Amino acid sequence: MADNGKYIIGIDGGATKTTAVLSDISGNILAELSSGPGNFLLIGVEQAAKTISDLILDVCNHAEISSQNVEVVSIGLTGAGREADAEKMKNELIEFWNGRYSFSLKNVIVTSDARIALEGAFSGSPGIILIAGTGSIMFAKDRDEEMHRVGGFGRFIGDEGSGYSIGRCGLSAIGKALDGRFPETKLTQVIAEKFSIHTAEDLINAVYKENFDLASVAPYVIQCAEEGDEICREILRKEADELVLHVKAIKNKIKFKTVAVAFIGGLISSENYYVKLLRKNIMQKIEGVTVVNPEHPPAYGAILLGMESISGEES
Repeated sequence: MADNGKYIIGIDGGATKTTAVLSDISGNILAELSSGPGNFLLIGVEQAAKTISDLILDVCNHAEISSQNVEVVSIGLTGAGREADAEKMKNELIEFWNGRYSFSLKNVIVTSDARIALEGAFSGSPGIILIAGTGSIMFAKDRDEEMHRVGGFGRFIGDEGSGYSIGRCGLSAIGKALDGRFPETKLTQVIAEKFSIHTAEDLINAVYKENFDLASVAPYVIQCAEEGDEICREILRKEADELVLHVKAIKNKIKFKTVAVAFIGGLISSENYYVKLLRKNIMQKIEGVTVVNPEHPPAYGAILLGMESISGEES
């Protein structure tokens, strides 16, 4: 095995997938692997610790290096934005590792998935990220390395512009159309075909008895809007307007005259009608804001934090 160097592992742990990237201490990528869920809020801290530990070993083996030569394991996890939760997860990982192996991890960093996404998107420089998947939230880093947040209040009182919010509005429009309270929408037929929801009773049962995933409707709202459905287009206009307010608010917090925002998350990470509308509205309605593609994925943002920690120790 090639074990002469020093290495960093960056990990992005989400609800469905955990990705580990291994680099040298200069940030050159040597290996990347993915595993199962790493969201400790969903699977528990012990299972998350096992997933992460196994992935550390697997990515090291893949690169043919010894895990004893890893200087930093830098981890971004959903739910780790709260310091107490991040510390709990860090302690569980260290305890789990020490219970299985004869050597300790040298340095472990646990932070939020949003932090590593922000670091990756702008290679450590200041900027704004808009995350919109099932939920929605915005983060920014200013010139003083301070983090700022807007949104993220969850589906009951927030998550505007998210898959959940768009899906809820879509199903509401279907319900109203079935009642005759609202104009017809293409979405009614699409959802009937995809989910066998044909009647008001079907809709009520799906949502309130069968734990229907409201966010799963969002792609079909976007599809119908693309095909010219005015009801779906109006839903997306309103949701995009909400996210424009998010951008305005966070720009005011960081006090930048000009700033870039990167889109992250399953709903807005690839080109579609909603992304085009959102990009256009942001750039037309907010002076000094440009929309850019992320420079690197979140796992590499974790690598950058690891490099920063090593640099801090050496200075």
